Amino acid sequence: METIFDFEKPIADLQLQIDKVKQVAEKTKVDMSATLLELDEKLEAKRKEIYENMTGWQNVQMSRHPSRPQTLDYIQMMCENFIELHGDRTVGDDKAIVGGFATIGEHSVMIIGHQKGKNTKERQYRNFGMANPEGYRKALRLMKLAEKFNKPVVTLIDTIGAFPGIEAEERGQGEAIARNLLEMSVLQVPIICIVIGEGASGGALGIGVGDRVYMLEHTWYSVISPESCSSILWRSWDYKEKAAESLKLTSENMLTNKLIDGVIPEPLGGAHNNPEKMAATIKEQVLTDIKDLLKKKKDKLVEERIDKFCHMGVVIEGS
Repeated sequence: METIFDFEKPIADLQLQIDKVKQVAEKTKVDMSATLLELDEKLEAKRKEIYENMTGWQNVQMSRHPSRPQTLDYIQMMCENFIELHGDRTVGDDKAIVGGFATIGEHSVMIIGHQKGKNTKERQYRNFGMANPEGYRKALRLMKLAEKFNKPVVTLIDTIGAFPGIEAEERGQGEAIARNLLEMSVLQVPIICIVIGEGASGGALGIGVGDRVYMLEHTWYSVISPESCSSILWRSWDYKEKAAESLKLTSENMLTNKLIDGVIPEPLGGAHNNPEKMAATIKEQVLTDIKDLLKKKKDKLVEERIDKFCHMGVVIEGS
C-alpha cells in the first residue's frame, strides 16, 4: 500500500479525481480530454506548491518514506563492480553499515553507508541503520584501505543515530565515533559525504567528515531528532513539529548556516518517486567533485578540510 502523508492528501485527492474521470471516459466513450487536461494542470501546480514549500517536520517525514532509496539501492544504480567488505577485524561485522570498493564512472572508489532495511526482517537484521562501535570501526578500516590504495571515499548517511544500547557503550561507542572524526579529518584522499535520508547525531557524523558534504533536498541533519528534542524539552512527543522548526535541520537551513557545501535537488515528490533519476543526479555530483578534488595535493586537501570544519559555528560578537 502506498504511503501518503497528511500534507500530500490534496495531491492524492486530485489523482483520485483524474482516475475516476479516466474510468468514466473509458466506460462511456465520451471525450474527457479537456477535463483531464485541466485536472493534470491543477495536479502539477499543487505538487509544486506543496513540495517546494515543505516545513521542517514534513521534510523529516519525507526522509523516512518507506520507499525511499537506501545505500544499497544507490550502489546498485550508481556503481559497477561493487565488492562488499566485511568486519572490523576485532569484534564482528556490523550489518548497519555497508561498504566496499566500487566503480563510479571511470573512478574506483570506496563507498560506505548506513543501511536501514526495507521490511521488518531486514530492519532487524540491519538494526534499523543504527551502527554499533564495530560498524564505525569497519568504516574506518575501509577508509584507511582506500587511503592505502589512493582511492576517493564516498559516504551515504541515513541513520536515526548510533545504537544507544549498553553493550555498544561497553565496547566504546563514543570513542569509535570520535576516532572516525579524527581520522577522517586527516585522511589523505578525497572524501565526499551525502545525507540521503536521516542524519541524526554522532551516528551520522561518524561517517560525515568530508571535503564535500551534501544533503538531498528532502533530508535532515541535526544533533537530535525532533521527537527526542520534544521529549526532553516538553516531556512529550506532541511538540515534535515545533522542535523540527526550531532545530533548523532542513537542507536549506544547513546550507544557509554554512554547515554543508550544497543541496542536491530531488525529483518532484521525493527521491522515491524517481530513484533512477535521483541516483543519476548523485552520480553526476560525485564524479564532478572527484575530478576537482583529485587535482589537489594531499596536504592541501587535508588543510582545506580541517579549515572548513574549524570555521563552522564561529560567531563574532560586537564589542
